[in-house]
Amino acid sequence: MLSGLADGREVLFVGGKGGVGKTAVASALGLALARGGRRVLVVSTDPAHNLGHLWGRPVGDETVELAPLLRGLEIDPARTTDEHLSAVRATMHRLMPEHLQGEVTRHLELARDAPGTHEAAVLERIAEVLEGRHPDELVVFDTAPSGHTSRLVALPELMQAWTEGLLRRQDRSARFGAALRGLQGRPRQDAGERAAADILGSPPGGGQAAAPDRRSRRDAEIRRILDRRQARFAELRAVLQDPARSAFVIVLAAERLPVLETVELHEQLTRAGMSVGALVVNKRSPADAGDLLAARRELEEGYLGQLADALPHLPVTQVPLLPEEVLGADGLGRLAAFL
Repeated sequence: MLSGLADGREVLFVGGKGGVGKTAVASALGLALARGGRRVLVVSTDPAHNLGHLWGRPVGDETVELAPLLRGLEIDPARTTDEHLSAVRATMHRLMPEHLQGEVTRHLELARDAPGTHEAAVLERIAEVLEGRHPDELVVFDTAPSGHTSRLVALPELMQAWTEGLLRRQDRSARFGAALRGLQGRPRQDAGERAAADILGSPPGGGQAAAPDRRSRRDAEIRRILDRRQARFAELRAVLQDPARSAFVIVLAAERLPVLETVELHEQLTRAGMSVGALVVNKRSPADAGDLLAARRELEEGYLGQLADALPHLPVTQVPLLPEEVLGADGLGRLAAFL
C-alpha cells in the first residue's frame, strides 16, 4: 500500500505522463493518510491545475482546508514568477546605483520569458513550502507532466552549482578589489576611484572613504543573499536525494506510451538522485465486463509485462477502472481504498 511510503518521510512526489490521473492519486493518497491521523498538504505544481476542480471548491496560491488534517495549495507559475522577479528587482535596485536601475529592470523583463525562469521560480516556491510546513506534516506534490517534472527535480543541483559559481566570483572580485586598493594607496583619489565613486553614488568630497565603505556593504549584502540561496538549494537537494525523507510515485496507464515514458522518467529521477518508491497503474480494465474490456485487459497485461521487465524492483499498485467519476471526498475515498 502507498500509505507505507509516507512513514517517516516529509515529502512525496506524484508524477507521470499527462492525463493518467496524477492529481486524483495524490489527493486520494493525501485523504487516506489524513483519515489515518497524518497531517497532509497536497500541492499542485502543474500549470494546468485540476486540484480545485477535483475537490469541487476554489484552491489557489494560499492553502485551504480540503478535509480534516488535509490542506491544498496550487502554485501559480505566472504569479510565482512575477513575485520572484519583483523580489530580485527590489534587491537589485537597493544594491545598484540609481542610474543603472533602468537597465536592471529591462534585463529582468527580458528574463521573464527566458528558458528556465518559471521552473526556477516554482523551485523557490517549493523550497518555501517545505520550509514553512508543519513539523508533522507530509507534503504531497502533484507535479506537472513528466518532461517538466524531470527538469524541475534536476534544478536544485544546477542552482546550487550556479550559486557556488557566483560565490566564487564574488570572493575573487572582493580579493582583487582589496589588492588593487592596497596597490593604489589612499593619498588621493585617482580616475578609476572617481569612476567607482560615481557608479556607487558617493557624495561629493567624500569619495575617498565613502566609496569603499559602500562597496564593502554592497559586497557583504550580496554575499548574504547568495549564502541564503546556497543554503536553501542545498537543503532542498538534501531532501530530494534522501530516500528516508522523500520518495517519488509514478502514475501511469497500462498503455505503450505511458509505460515507455515511465521507464524514461525513472531513469531521469535516478540520475537526479531521487528515490522512486512505487508505481501506480491507474484505470485498469476489468477482465469480466464483456469481450471489449477483456480484450483491452489482455493488451494491458502485455504492456505491464514490459514494465515489470524494465523496472522489476519497484512495487506496483493497480487501480481498477471505477464506474463513477472520481470527484470530491466521496469519489477520492473510493479511489483511496485501492492505494
